[in-house]
Amino acid sequence: MSPRQLGWHYKPMAGFDLETTSQDPETARIVTGAVVHYGGGRPTTNRTWLSDVGGAEIPADATAVHGFTTEAARTAGRPASAVVEEITTALAAAVEQGRPLVIMNAPYDLTVLDREARRYGVTPLFDRVSPRVLDPRVLDKHVSTFRPGGRTLTDLCRHYVVPLDGAHSSEADATAACAVVWKIANRYRSISGRPLPRLHADQVVWAREQNEGLRDYFARTPGKEAWARGVRLEWPLLPCRAAVVS
Repeated sequence: MSPRQLGWHYKPMAGFDLETTSQDPETARIVTGAVVHYGGGRPTTNRTWLSDVGGAEIPADATAVHGFTTEAARTAGRPASAVVEEITTALAAAVEQGRPLVIMNAPYDLTVLDREARRYGVTPLFDRVSPRVLDPRVLDKHVSTFRPGGRTLTDLCRHYVVPLDGAHSSEADATAACAVVWKIANRYRSISGRPLPRLHADQVVWAREQNEGLRDYFARTPGKEAWARGVRLEWPLLPCRAAVVS
């Protein structure tokens, strides 16, 4: 089979992952980031960053997840503005090379990067290029809607038999996300057979339907009604609704 006849999952992808200070993408600051070049019959390569978090604090609960304290980030990290610029530039270059961006829970990471870019006067990614995004969580939920259990990256790696060494390391998570997407595409012709532009557009619809279902579940579940208001429906980037606080 010629390279042109191979599905998109046999061609290079770019994985992206962030570790941050908060679960709120509107206010979170980047602590670490990774852009991984994966697949296409080439060795996996990566570039990683550690930010000084621009004077922000890293809460203890965030440190418990990724291991970086405020002191460590300020001592070893590079200026946050430079990290944001370099990550955005690396992702834009991958898009220009024709690579899809593989991002677990894309609205979180892409929104954090977008808000950080606006915070530091960096041209945001979506103002530079129009990425085609592949989100393992959206894809898995579509192909296996009623499978019981969680949908975290660890859960997906377990289900698709993908190694995840060093979970909550940006590099490890970005690499594992690419491997999960490859496994999904290799298993389901309905995914690998779609051209990337169509698959991106379909995920916009699927993610909205999935989030509507989650919102409705919260709304009818005693004790969780208030959570429904926090469910956002947009994918892969949450629109910026207000000025970004520096």
